[in-house]
Amino acid sequence: QVHLLESGGGLVQAGGSLRLSCVCSGTIFSINAMRWYRQAPGKQRELVAGITSDGSTMYADSVKGRFTISRDNAINTVYLQMNSLKPEDTAVYYCNTRLYGLDFWGQGTQVTVSS
Repeated sequence: QVHLLESGGGLVQAGGSLRLSCVCSGTIFSINAMRWYRQAPGKQRELVAGITSDGSTMYADSVKGRFTISRDNAINTVYLQMNSLKPEDTAVYYCNTRLYGLDFWGQGTQVTVSS
């Protein structure tokens, strides 16, 4: 059973930074692509960033140049460094991985950016 546990959310002023962490267990972490999604109230969940097993990354246009996804395979953890935060970044952020065609999600961590 794959288990994902996010942490690092909180309340921050616009322009500030936060780093989210997601610890993964129950799978061979190093071979899994990992993703961060977010869901704002009343909106659909959207893909924010992804990182493959070999370290290739992708970002949504809305966060390019501000967010950085990284991974530490030694401790089964994926990170999302968020800089220059904006009020529109306010959302619940979820860690995700896909295994054998199944999506696995963490419980989410709330990020609130005040103006």
